[in-house]
Amino acid sequence: MAMGLAGQIKQKGLELGFDLAGITDACPIEAQQVEILTNWLKFGFAGRMDYMHRNFQKRIDPAKLLEGAQSVIVVGLNYTPPRRSQSSDALQSDVQRSRFIDLIIQTAKVATYAQYEDYHLFIKKQLRSLAVFLGDIAGTGFKFKICVDSAPLAERALAARAGLGFIGKNHMLINPRLGPQIFLGEIITNMELQADEPSKNSCSNCNQCINACPTGALRADGQFDANKCISYLTIESKDRIPFDLTEKIGDWLFGCDECVQACPWQQNAPVCANRQLKFYDDRARLNLQDILNLSQADFETRFAESVIKRLGLERLKRNAKICLANVISQKYSHE
Repeated sequence: MAMGLAGQIKQKGLELGFDLAGITDACPIEAQQVEILTNWLKFGFAGRMDYMHRNFQKRIDPAKLLEGAQSVIVVGLNYTPPRRSQSSDALQSDVQRSRFIDLIIQTAKVATYAQYEDYHLFIKKQLRSLAVFLGDIAGTGFKFKICVDSAPLAERALAARAGLGFIGKNHMLINPRLGPQIFLGEIITNMELQADEPSKNSCSNCNQCINACPTGALRADGQFDANKCISYLTIESKDRIPFDLTEKIGDWLFGCDECVQACPWQQNAPVCANRQLKFYDDRARLNLQDILNLSQADFETRFAESVIKRLGLERLKRNAKICLANVISQKYSHE
């Protein structure tokens, strides 16, 4: 009966538009994962993300987030973007090539996940529907807590334990079928459910993400130094970005996908199949002058449904100035 119930719940998750659904118990994460997180914080690799130091026990033990917790349902949503084809006609002549390069120079890149609507709100909405389904099954006494990214929970460790994939050398959850571009969400519940087996895949001897990291944030010793990560610098950091790292940011305006794009598991990943999750096909690259000229009101309107709004206009303009300096410098260094 328990196996059948777990299967029904996972099937409902797929019906709600998730690509992956798995179940694990509500026990603390494995000692090895606790040690990795402890050392990451101890050696200052979390940068100024002070919130990572808070609620440490809750982060490693889902049962501390919900009284009587027995199980954690973990869902995954593939966000690999639609394939883009670059027209060969745009590069036929020297004049056309020059114009194309000038167009690119005026723009900067946005990480794939930010090209969609804010996934936090979308996944929470779908998980609420799943929770209603659970409540109908469980009846009175049913308890649950929905978590999406911002809750103090080691979600990647739980996702790996629930069989959704493995944690790669890029420190992201990687699913062998879907690659590393996966949004995660969880429901902690007092329902006792049959747990899935953890994934047995690994990165093995592959180091392509480490080699691709422009700043060395993915260290050869396996540690991840957020202080050097372009995603951290352009999104999380509220400080002035160190001069020795500004050039390495290149034309990444918001976030960075270098380690994702280099991952062999990403090469054959299918595109996002969920048509309910809104994708903005004009956000892969944003015009830098447009960003620098944005008013606060225009910024809030333009990015109302985007994670970019959380960054704030001031820091977005900070990033735009760095990107503009980098792309101009690169252009003239090649002339």
